[in-house]
Amino acid sequence: MYNHKISKMKTTIICIALAAISFTACNSKTNQSEENNNSSAAAVPADNTEAASTGVTSTKAPAVTSEMVAGYLELKNALANDNGKDAAEAGNRLVNIMKKFDKSSLTSEQKKVYEDIEEDAREHAEHIGVNADKIAHQREHFDILSQDLYDLVKVAGSGQTLYLDHCPMYNDNKGANWLSETKEIKNPYYGKSMLTCGEVKEVLN
Repeated sequence: MYNHKISKMKTTIICIALAAISFTACNSKTNQSEENNNSSAAAVPADNTEAASTGVTSTKAPAVTSEMVAGYLELKNALANDNGKDAAEAGNRLVNIMKKFDKSSLTSEQKKVYEDIEEDAREHAEHIGVNADKIAHQREHFDILSQDLYDLVKVAGSGQTLYLDHCPMYNDNKGANWLSETKEIKNPYYGKSMLTCGEVKEVLN
């Protein structure tokens, strides 16, 4: 009887000990799991909430050329309206925008492209600015200016959706492109005489 009680007491003690060991081990795993979760959270920068939620970081270039594009679009619309005077004023504004343009806001790739087109684009804008009474001449310079702006927008953005339009008839059917803020074709090379001549070739976001 006495030995049976001792045996039962030993069994109880062993069970209590095993339960305590199991509880300690479980509690240890929980703490370790919490530490791991905290470490993972700490590894994600506080200012990168998009990366934390999606696992993807945005690489889209900033729209540092929005003011320059706005000046170009004013020029384009003036030519589409056959208004050489307004086109000249827009050309001069574009020149001033480029003179004040802060290249330090560009990435190395954007800066390289901007420096490649800067002198050429400014020269064509200047020619447009001093030829208010020669709209055909303005349009010749606008053709090349449009290519310069397209090259820049491709790497630096514009802050808005743009459409690359193409006129197949201009320049003795060699064709010419321009940038537009609308899908609707308004041809700056022919104006009202063939305002809807052209097509959208590319959408730039």
